[in-house]
Amino acid sequence: MTSQAMSPSDEGGLETISAVLPAGSTIHAWIKASHGAAAPGRLTAHVDGDQAGAVETSNPHEFEFRLLTLERGGETAFSYDPATTDVSVLYAFRQPCVLEEGVRLLHVRPSNAAPEIPGGYHFRPPFGWMNDPNGFGRFGGRVHLFYQHYPHKLRWNNMHWGHAVSDDYLRWTHLPIFLPPSDALAARADGRGGAFSGSAIPLDGAGIRIFFTEHMKDRQPEEQIQFTATSGDLVNVEPANLILPARPEGLGLTTDFRDPYVFMGPDDKWKMLLGTRDREGGIILLYETDDPGAATGWTFLGMLHRENRFGMTAAECPCLVPLDDPANDPSTRWALIFGLLTSRDPATGRRNITLATIGRFDGHSFSVEFEQELDFGTDAYAFQAFVDETGPVGIAWLANWTDVSKEVDMPTAMTLPRRLALRGGALTTPPIADVESLRQRPLDAQGLLDGHPVDLANGSVEILLTLKEAGNAFHLAFEYPDATVAVQLNDNGLSILFSVASAKTSPRYIAAGARPSTIRIFLDAGSIEVFGDDGRWTGTKRLPGFKGINSMRLAAPEGHVLTAEIWQLGL
Repeated sequence: MTSQAMSPSDEGGLETISAVLPAGSTIHAWIKASHGAAAPGRLTAHVDGDQAGAVETSNPHEFEFRLLTLERGGETAFSYDPATTDVSVLYAFRQPCVLEEGVRLLHVRPSNAAPEIPGGYHFRPPFGWMNDPNGFGRFGGRVHLFYQHYPHKLRWNNMHWGHAVSDDYLRWTHLPIFLPPSDALAARADGRGGAFSGSAIPLDGAGIRIFFTEHMKDRQPEEQIQFTATSGDLVNVEPANLILPARPEGLGLTTDFRDPYVFMGPDDKWKMLLGTRDREGGIILLYETDDPGAATGWTFLGMLHRENRFGMTAAECPCLVPLDDPANDPSTRWALIFGLLTSRDPATGRRNITLATIGRFDGHSFSVEFEQELDFGTDAYAFQAFVDETGPVGIAWLANWTDVSKEVDMPTAMTLPRRLALRGGALTTPPIADVESLRQRPLDAQGLLDGHPVDLANGSVEILLTLKEAGNAFHLAFEYPDATVAVQLNDNGLSILFSVASAKTSPRYIAAGARPSTIRIFLDAGSIEVFGDDGRWTGTKRLPGFKGINSMRLAAPEGHVLTAEIWQLGL
């Protein structure tokens, strides 16, 4: 929740951020000294006119974190001199109830403010840049989502972990930034590394243990090393400990060595996957520990899986989850999911493909039975899953690295959370059942069947088409100002048609040969997600800009589309 009032002060041109805050409020502030200023950067807090604290920094290169606690409550004013001080982020929270109330956002700058998206229902950070989901799991009875985060711009830079919590995977409460970069990196703003992706497991009793890669560009001999840390209250993290200081020797691996995913194996031992590569392609490494708390004793077991297709480099963000049956059942099939960094499918031009490999895992080796693409739209990257109370659930970054530019801001979102199951010899990834709670009112489905344009209000809608026979052809065209967008089914398969005027060619986003009977489409500002036959074929595409799709029109041979339903969605 944002609540701020900024105005020039009467005292020498100071800027003031005002809010009424309760006693005991904790304040997180990121400030830096202005370039060329003779004095340090300084932020001062007053409560009902009396000074309540101040923080300073002399760093003109990067925003530094500072902490304040308000002993008294009341009308609170935070003031600073813009000639000497820049303030990037300022938020307040009450420590005893922050998991329920979240943070109260008091100030961001235009350069790191999140876009305003009325009716949007995908997860987005309250400010700054976001990419991979991290530490996705249920802890303390609620779902926690950590994520790769740079607070101070809408572009990638030194990585932090952001944090949010939910009761239903859809309605999120934003929490304080969880994990900053190391001190050596936090003082810089040159994108040299930070707290890269990882995972989390529950601790006995209460709290969590997290695992993450610390990346530091040009560090010798290892740019990427693995750390662990704990949090007893699910909000504040203890100092991290180094657990894997180097890559395994003798394998000819590059310096890529990242994204620890920790899970309980079928032999009741903690396992860890790490992504890397050699000269031939991507590799997933397997480690384990006998330590019940997973804190120490990690030993290398070997290479779990190799993939070298499509010109890929590193295997990224691996995860491994049991499907449908218990992990300790030898007949259980597991899904090994990972990103093929820099991959390019020559048949379609799609980049950075995510692969799902299905097989059996005995704790030491993985035997492949079949594989499929996780998402034919390719904009569900860095997928991370865990086994919840009702089965495996995963979420992904709703973007693709091919769209990322150092020159262009690109606010992004997470995909809808998705279930994972084996059905009919394939991995299905439908949206979680609770997405039906987003339905607010029906729209004009009969007009769609009659071939008329259907207005989509703010563009946050769900569409469900039921075909008379599997594979019946149709073309659903969307009116969108920044791109040509459509969903099409024909003899070639199920496609998301997407192109922008500035591109000479566009990839073909197609599930070749798909012949679904039902097609479920979710539209939101900046995205389209398509689920054929309850997620047997899933396609996700980020759309440029943050406008909603205005309207749509259906073209299909008579009788091909049996029924249509459309709902306006919202949180």
